[in-house]
Amino acid sequence: MKKILIVFLIFSISFRLYAQIGGTHTYDFLNLINSARVASFGGDIIAINDNYLNLSYHNPALLNPSMNQEMVLNYVNYFTDVNYGYVSYATNIKSYGIFSGGIQYINYGKFIAADEKGIITGEFKAAEYAINLVYSRNIDSSFRAGINVKPIISTLEKYTSIGLAADIGIIYNKPQSLFTAALVIKNIGSQLKSYTNEKESLPFNIQLGVSQKLRHAPFLFSVTFDHLEQWDLTYDKPQDEDVIDPLAGEESESNIDKIADQFMRHVIIGLEFNPIKNFYVRAGYNYRRRQEMLIESKTSTIGFSWGFGVKISKFHISYGRATYHLAGASDHFSISTNLDSFKKNL
Repeated sequence: MKKILIVFLIFSISFRLYAQIGGTHTYDFLNLINSARVASFGGDIIAINDNYLNLSYHNPALLNPSMNQEMVLNYVNYFTDVNYGYVSYATNIKSYGIFSGGIQYINYGKFIAADEKGIITGEFKAAEYAINLVYSRNIDSSFRAGINVKPIISTLEKYTSIGLAADIGIIYNKPQSLFTAALVIKNIGSQLKSYTNEKESLPFNIQLGVSQKLRHAPFLFSVTFDHLEQWDLTYDKPQDEDVIDPLAGEESESNIDKIADQFMRHVIIGLEFNPIKNFYVRAGYNYRRRQEMLIESKTSTIGFSWGFGVKISKFHISYGRATYHLAGASDHFSISTNLDSFKKNL
């Protein structure tokens, strides 16, 4: 067991660590949140170990036998004419492990085509797709590992790109204490065919997460640490340079605030409340999203998210809403069911 963990950690550290600010890599749609439950939690959860199939998209190690015959459908009404979604199905094969297959898509809508003189020549569309092939298996009674292989195709007007990415995850689950910890390495891979002659990097990400469910209260807490491969997630600004106290010869308190700010940009916090059976209320906070999209004159609820879930008959229905900016928020809809439940009634 120790040898497996050591190999996994060496494998994760061996990747080249470099800064990735938004807009510097391709296939960024892979970072979009499909699930209404995940969106409600603030944008990413990788350490909640239950039978919710959508979680395996964020951490393949969360795919487990309780998801056998589970099917999920997700739709997101994004900004302007953009919409995207994800569909997935899981099946357990004895002696081999559990598998799931899914497809993620994003449709950017229609665009007006024009030549260099500004003369309109027609319309064009843009869309991207990723197939998700997920497999997981128990290492022992406490650890489980998983992998998600993702062939990708992107079509933007007349330009087409093909890529291949993979996510690798591992979880430590302790049912007695209702605690789960997880490590995920996301989007390992590259473009197989680039839009032009120059290849672009994928949105590489290393995440660490923990969750804790209370034994005698209907609460579930989740904390995710995002982009561990890069400490500073802020944009370079002259006014953000270190401030040195000329008398003490040490960094002033403002630099401590800067370090705290940089740390919090990695943190996503989520909470789930289950007041009655088959009904859930969720909320989350994404500090980095708030700092990047905030307007100082009117802070509003940017960075906060909320949602709810309910089970009706054989279906689990969830809604999530995440506020990105004063200009709008994203609405997430998810529905899941277990196909075995229909067979039992036949």
